[in-house]
Amino acid sequence: MSLPAQRPFHGIRVLDLTHVLAGPFCAYQLALLGADVIKIEPPGMPDTARGRGPDDALNAAGLGINYLVQGANKRSLALDLATGEGRAILLDLVADADVLVENYRTGALAALGLGPETLQARNPRLICCSITGFARGHEREAVNAYDNVIQAASGVMARTTGRAGEPVKSGASFIDYATGYAAAFAISAALFQRQASGVGQVIDCSMFETALTLMAPEAAAALYEGPSQPRPKEAGLGTYETADGLLMLGAFNTRQNKRLWEALGSPDFAALDSWPELWASAQTMREALVPIMRTRTAAEWEIYLHRIGIPAERVRTLEEAVCLPHLDKRGFFHALQPGEAGAAPVSVPLAPFSYATAGPAIDRAPPRLGEHSDEILGNLGRSPAEIVALRERGIVA
Repeated sequence: MSLPAQRPFHGIRVLDLTHVLAGPFCAYQLALLGADVIKIEPPGMPDTARGRGPDDALNAAGLGINYLVQGANKRSLALDLATGEGRAILLDLVADADVLVENYRTGALAALGLGPETLQARNPRLICCSITGFARGHEREAVNAYDNVIQAASGVMARTTGRAGEPVKSGASFIDYATGYAAAFAISAALFQRQASGVGQVIDCSMFETALTLMAPEAAAALYEGPSQPRPKEAGLGTYETADGLLMLGAFNTRQNKRLWEALGSPDFAALDSWPELWASAQTMREALVPIMRTRTAAEWEIYLHRIGIPAERVRTLEEAVCLPHLDKRGFFHALQPGEAGAAPVSVPLAPFSYATAGPAIDRAPPRLGEHSDEILGNLGRSPAEIVALRERGIVA
């Protein structure tokens, strides 16, 4: 009888010196897949995400929903790295760690004597991953950044306009989360690389470059110096008013265009079989679609179009989307019990993928600040009396 498979990062220890969204989300991905993640925060200045969310009581307890969604499976050590004792403790942890991920202001850790060279001198197998706004080694490296300013700086907002034509920030912090995924992927690859090389790696994962990567075709076109013709959006792509709301139509390629117009009884449009023909007829096709789309409800169009293999979805609210039945069948949301008196369960996303065995899972609720400080310090050989003394001096909490 074979033993149950272990999750991919079982036995990997990650030191998580991150805050807000991108960094904690990166470490959360590794934790979901079995890594032992130790979240390290200053005792007097914990992750600001702990205080953000719709429930004031949870925020006050440092368990805000913005923190809960990416805090599970981690252990918490409250440690003041501004002190020599705090830095010594971190270096002791580094000696037995596999990964350190941080998103401090550029140069902040190096100024404390905790740059990659120092860390890897203590542990040559350590993978050091920095999540930065604009990457390092140039004039913008010290510019602070959040998702919203990267959306503005990268051209994402300029290409995301509202009905008034003004640039609009996406309601989702998608650059933060995409950067977290990119960093987790880079770390995963570096762990694989280390199996052959035996040595660690230094990774610089840039939010700005992540944003441009997410717009790769548009970015490449913006740089292209060859002939360039303006292209109208294909009529099969876009939102249309229906009898009761908006529908997003996704008849992207010529085959889907053919099926759409055959079903709608327009053989002339169905005969178009090249991109130039679709572009040339875009406005005429759009004008024909407007009255047709108003003849049914959005839900009726969904059923009709899905039957003929055309991607189309009504524009739902987030409250509607999170309640779609298939998410329950997938086990996509995991109910956490925050442990605060009177708090309701909090359903957090698990992962957008599943494994046949030993896949992503939540085993441990997100920790309170310093919840595991004694345990972690004890494992480093600090005695109870030493831990009490460290706590009295504010070095740990």
